[in-house]
Amino acid sequence: MEGLGSTRALDARGLVCPHPVLRTAKAMRSVDPGGTLTVLATDPVARIDFPYYCHHAGLELLSTTSRGEVLIFKIRKPETAVQLAPNRPIG
Repeated sequence: MEGLGSTRALDARGLVCPHPVLRTAKAMRSVDPGGTLTVLATDPVARIDFPYYCHHAGLELLSTTSRGEVLIFKIRKPETAVQLAPNRPIG
């Protein structure tokens, strides 16, 4: 069933660009297709970095919210791989 993949979390609070995205890219490798990763970050630049990363890595950014200074990104790995350009910068 679609949408019932695994759910994981990554705490990237206190890290600054590019480390939250780099750690997310590494963590996404172990997320099952259809699964999600929730990332906590405090770097304000992450609000720009995560939509860019998800777009170029073929991932779905489900939501971006905040609680105080903490940004919360919920990212979904698609059920089927997305064909991407061979020169994509990250992912």
